[in-house]
Amino acid sequence: MLNAYILLKVVPTKARVILDSTRGVSGVRKAYFTYGRFDIAVFVEVEDYKELRKTTTEINGIEGVRSTETLPEA
Repeated sequence: MLNAYILLKVVPTKARVILDSTRGVSGVRKAYFTYGRFDIAVFVEVEDYKELRKTTTEINGIEGVRSTETLPEA
């Protein structure tokens, strides 16, 4: 099992819709608003790096997501 955080910068007016959309992505265990440099933090639990790539690609495809930073567990 591979755990990772995906940090999102989003369009402010779409933040609630993006948060709800990320919660529906396969592998997402938690998603919540944050304060500071990033707007949303998403905790994912996936099988391997291939699945992590698929998950981050799906999240990046959500309308209003400006950028992401993925932090896999070492």
